[in-house]
Amino acid sequence: MKSIKELYRIGTGPSSSHTMAPRRAAEQFLARHPEAAAFRVTLYGSLAATGRGHMTDRAIIDTLLPTAPVDIVWLAREFLPFHPNGMRFQALDTAGTPTDTWTVYSIGGGELAEEGVPPRQAEEIYEMNTLDEILAWCRRTGRTYWEYVEECESDDIWDYLAEIWQAMRESVERGLDHEGVLPGPLHLTRRAATYHVRASGYKQSLQSRGLVFAYALAVAEENASGGRIVTAPTCGSSGVVPAVLYHLQKSRGFSDARIYRALATAGLFGNVVKHNASISGAEVGCQGEVGVACAMAAAAANQLFGGSPSQIEYAAEMGLEHHLGMTCDPVCGLVQIPCIERNAYAAARALDANLYSAFTDGGHRVSFDRVVEVMKQTGHDLPSIYKETGEGGLAREYDPDK
Repeated sequence: MKSIKELYRIGTGPSSSHTMAPRRAAEQFLARHPEAAAFRVTLYGSLAATGRGHMTDRAIIDTLLPTAPVDIVWLAREFLPFHPNGMRFQALDTAGTPTDTWTVYSIGGGELAEEGVPPRQAEEIYEMNTLDEILAWCRRTGRTYWEYVEECESDDIWDYLAEIWQAMRESVERGLDHEGVLPGPLHLTRRAATYHVRASGYKQSLQSRGLVFAYALAVAEENASGGRIVTAPTCGSSGVVPAVLYHLQKSRGFSDARIYRALATAGLFGNVVKHNASISGAEVGCQGEVGVACAMAAAAANQLFGGSPSQIEYAAEMGLEHHLGMTCDPVCGLVQIPCIERNAYAAARALDANLYSAFTDGGHRVSFDRVVEVMKQTGHDLPSIYKETGEGGLAREYDPDK
């Protein structure tokens, strides 16, 4: 597996697949063709179906237009075989003739890939690629997940995670401070600030849950408005891990160093899913985004509360298992309904999974690796209308004016 630095990326929302990756692709193509008289970019499949709501066109145009005019072609019903999120970039001369064509795919978490071309390989630094292997290592050595991360990563990993935590905290706090309406035709009102204020009026048990909701909403709303967030593992699920860790640090006083270790553990679990299945909503549905984020947050929380490696694995397994089959059906193609609420619920579920596991000795029948396998197969079995195309589920025939 690659470094968890490839999983945690600081960027702007609302989508790692639909905004961050297309911007990166446009930057790379522009670097190859600064002399182009014009550009034509064709978007395929899921990338085209919900691209306007995800600001895909703006990400590409803002990158290329300062150099030359840009024409965006939308082919939502045409899927290229390699991945649902296909893009074709063309550089044009003054006569409008293509001088170069590049087909590239957004495969989740802001990453790009080309069919038949080995991706730019960040170094494979983790020798063990499954949780079963890593858990056996923990039992054999008496160490835990973050120590495996420390052993495999470069010396600067804790500095990197400190930067990630700073960006996560800032996204929570900006979201709590912002009010008003999110961009787009849904005219969705931001709720994080209101939830944060109302939570203070409840008794401790309800207050705790209300605060977690507020923190997750804050980040998800920042993401939906194109704000600066951290993929964890994606933009669309970026509110879950920060909400859980921010709440636990504020309420329990965990040190930054312990939060960094929790982030390392969360990143390891997310990495296993990314390596063995997918974190792309266009490929496996929202189970690969919010479901994986819930698993990551559950693992992080359980570690903070002193869980054993088996208990941590069980918490993560529950976090993912109980999101199996979740569709990706963004209304109007926006990362707002149901995405924002799903972040809040998943954060609460992560804390529940942590608590449930803490009552056990960590023994259970279905392993995390098995759930990852099932998630991958379930995602492949889902009809395409339920995978970020905006054509099925909650998104079907939704009229924001009614």
